[in-house]
Amino acid sequence: MEFQEFRVGERIKTIRENKGLSLKEVADLTGFSTALLSQMENHLVSPSLGTMIKLANSLEVRVGDLLGETQGEPFTIVRKDERKSVSRFASKEGVKYGYFYESLGFDKKDRHMEPFIVTLEPATVKTSKTSAHEGEEFIFVLEGEMEVILGDHTDVLSPGDSIYYDSTIPHRVQCHQDKITRILAVLYAPSK
Repeated sequence: MEFQEFRVGERIKTIRENKGLSLKEVADLTGFSTALLSQMENHLVSPSLGTMIKLANSLEVRVGDLLGETQGEPFTIVRKDERKSVSRFASKEGVKYGYFYESLGFDKKDRHMEPFIVTLEPATVKTSKTSAHEGEEFIFVLEGEMEVILGDHTDVLSPGDSIYYDSTIPHRVQCHQDKITRILAVLYAPSK
């Protein structure tokens, strides 16, 4: 199955410039460094879902706007070969952070949830960094095993298991051991 891949950084830069904001101003709004924002805009680093939520809230846009989506219909049907895919990488050379995600809700107007199929892979870049942002997340494991770190709690979820949590708690999910894992992740981020 082949998916259309999006360069999120270009959308971030376009939105920032259209709002007349400097990198420094966006850094002040998000808490991210200007260097990191520049790397994202220049397609050197791909933002995580948590980073995209924080950017969208700070720029007062929907996460879908960062994915190049339009304000579509009151409903959307996404066929399996029409998903929009975004991979997570650390450089143009393709160093992987360990996942890519496929948007399942694009072009649904006025949405409050962001549903994704996320494929977790063994990462070539190991990180202990967690994410925290406004909202809630629901994750259902489809295949493989997923390790979840939520504050001081660590657990392993298997197919059929789910977790629902307040995403202001520092969190990270990753595949457990060296097996690819697929999850359904639904993120809710309150609008500003």
